[in-house]
Amino acid sequence: MSAGAIALLGRRDEPTDAVEEYCLFLGRALRDRGIETELVRVPWAERGWPNALRELRQKATSWRGKWVLVQYTALAWSARGFPLRFIRVMKTLREAGVRVAVVFHDAEPYAGGRMVDEMRRRAQLHAMQRALHYADLGVFTVALGAISWLGDPPPKAVFIPVGANLPAASPGSRKAAEREEGGPLRVAVFGITGGPAGREESARIVEAMRFAAKRTGKLRLHAFGRIASDFESQLREGLRDVSVDVQVDGVLPPERVVEALSAADVMLFVRGAISSRRGSAIAGIACGLPVIAYGGRETAAPVTDAGVVLVARDKNAELGEALVRVLADRDYRASLAERSWVAHTQYFAWEAIAARYVEALGK
Repeated sequence: MSAGAIALLGRRDEPTDAVEEYCLFLGRALRDRGIETELVRVPWAERGWPNALRELRQKATSWRGKWVLVQYTALAWSARGFPLRFIRVMKTLREAGVRVAVVFHDAEPYAGGRMVDEMRRRAQLHAMQRALHYADLGVFTVALGAISWLGDPPPKAVFIPVGANLPAASPGSRKAAEREEGGPLRVAVFGITGGPAGREESARIVEAMRFAAKRTGKLRLHAFGRIASDFESQLREGLRDVSVDVQVDGVLPPERVVEALSAADVMLFVRGAISSRRGSAIAGIACGLPVIAYGGRETAAPVTDAGVVLVARDKNAELGEALVRVLADRDYRASLAERSWVAHTQYFAWEAIAARYVEALGK
């Protein structure tokens, strides 16, 4: 493949942009393989679609011979999740004669039972189907068989999981963070969803922690990341009469995220079903943690090769029971941690992800 590539992004997400971070980490790993990657945004939100597309056409004339890795999430290309103009972006690139890979960070349309949700779903499905039609390569961050609209996957569709948008951790970092003998076992929660979903997630975290504390002794809960601080009072109030120390932080610098995860004994992941596109869950795997999570349609290898304990989302008691099982058995915990280290090295490390990209783009 050519020695250069463009990572093309839409509107920036705030306060943190996980897709931009993905491109930066991937770019560093590709640079180690001799491929320079430039990040370019389509500034439709700031300058309007006509001006943004005009600028894109002008820039694309200098990209001949390069791959353009177009990053797709519905909200990156539409303020309300109706990304139909994304098709114009794909057409513009095709007309410029560049080689186009579309990276589907959102592989499924959004859920919801209202009429507007159904309209949004149809718009997103149409945009994704047409984008794949115009692309030379479609990169999906979940297993192809888990994608409801893909059908029999075409040869140009490939599966490449995401990595953790974090500095590299190591078993040594876990060892350095080992707690004092007899200290409380530590549970990490990286990120909570906003709104009603976040209240439900916080309630499930409280229920699981209460159940575990009554059976394993004193525990420490560290919840952090986007939106987590919004639910600090709910977590503290729910755990005030059990033996659980509670620490809640907002968005932490990447180095501190690694420190927090390396200091934990287990991660609880309750932001929907775990899958290979869930960066916060992959962060736990990358730091060698056992991860207790819900299973779902997108839950498949290689996530299931890591130290992941799956529970049913519709059976609330299973989350606490799994937490007790992991915390109470040191050998079991260590075996899960080892599986996470191995899976990270083989599938989720940026070096492994870059190798998959090089192979896919080379074909």
